[in-house]
Amino acid sequence: MERRQFLTAATTIGGIGSTAGCLDRLAPGSGGPDPEPVDLSGGTFDDDHGMEIGPHGGANGQIYYAEHTPPDREEGPFWFHTLVFSLFPFHFDRLDRGWEADVIYVTDFSAVDWTIEDRDAGPTMPSPTAPETFADATALTYVVESDVRGGMGPGLHPFSEADEAAAFVDDHGGRPIGFDDIDRALVQGLREGE
Repeated sequence: MERRQFLTAATTIGGIGSTAGCLDRLAPGSGGPDPEPVDLSGGTFDDDHGMEIGPHGGANGQIYYAEHTPPDREEGPFWFHTLVFSLFPFHFDRLDRGWEADVIYVTDFSAVDWTIEDRDAGPTMPSPTAPETFADATALTYVVESDVRGGMGPGLHPFSEADEAAAFVDDHGGRPIGFDDIDRALVQGLREGE
């Protein structure tokens, strides 16, 4: 349907800047650097709903919590195959329980070449799973209410480059929002609108 192209120099500079930023961030209360995102390919399943990550399309996510790990792993993040139906509802529920997140990673569509996939349900964003396709969720611009689907339905499409989010809105509708604009009401509205 369409192909997003990048200039090699811009990608290289962006990657260097992202790496430098990661080195400076400290996990709350730990005194050490934030844990890195992990690879979610190869039959990895969502820790919230048990769905395989990748086949449904759309942004994926990972959350490291300061004092909690998934029950079937000794370390590492919780994994999510969709932001609207898994990551954010799960995170809001854990906030209510007093859990503290070290870092939240979501797919950064500015970090990858992508093609919108034609599926029976409609145009859908791809689902990158490699560690380098994730970025700090709090630093991204999200496109909401576009005509392009995410995993399992309505999508939140994250971009580290605000101008790329704006270009996506120009092409596919919707509106750009920040991480702090994503609350329970927004997510519930997206879920009910499906």
